[in-house]
Amino acid sequence: MISKKICLVGDFGVGKTSLIRRFVDRQFSDQYLSTVGVKISSKVVSLATTQIEKNTSLKLLIWDLEGHTKFKAIAPSYLQGASGAIVVADVTRQETIDNLAERLELFFSINPQSLAILALNKSDLVDAEIINQLLLKFNNQEDERVIATYNTSAKTGENVDDIFDKLSYRIMVKTA
Repeated sequence: MISKKICLVGDFGVGKTSLIRRFVDRQFSDQYLSTVGVKISSKVVSLATTQIEKNTSLKLLIWDLEGHTKFKAIAPSYLQGASGAIVVADVTRQETIDNLAERLELFFSINPQSLAILALNKSDLVDAEIINQLLLKFNNQEDERVIATYNTSAKTGENVDDIFDKLSYRIMVKTA
């Protein structure tokens, strides 16, 4: 079985841990617990495509990285060796959306050959029109390493599996 490291990156409180819990454990809790340092989870995903050997299993090592600004100094050591990242913003907090470019830049400065997906999280808390405007803005990414932008909700589960599955698939196609 192939193992690949992916990182969830974003400001504090954007829902990185909640997205992981929804994907790995199929659970959601609105109790906020701040991640200190890094927490590593794993999940095996099955990928069946014509571009990859039939029914390939991929073990994702999912690194949930602390989102506080003091983290920038130690972030490079945690990000090192990642095949991909899910960069998360909270659509109810504009500053987290504004920080997406900086988070991407940091990730790609350490892993220039890797891929990333943008997750506009907590989409269940805002009007659909706001989400559509954000998707339009971010889907016009110049950087081909940013393979997609999704609106997500850890609470409802909307697009949670999709972000992990799409990133897994593209990582496997790239390494095949």
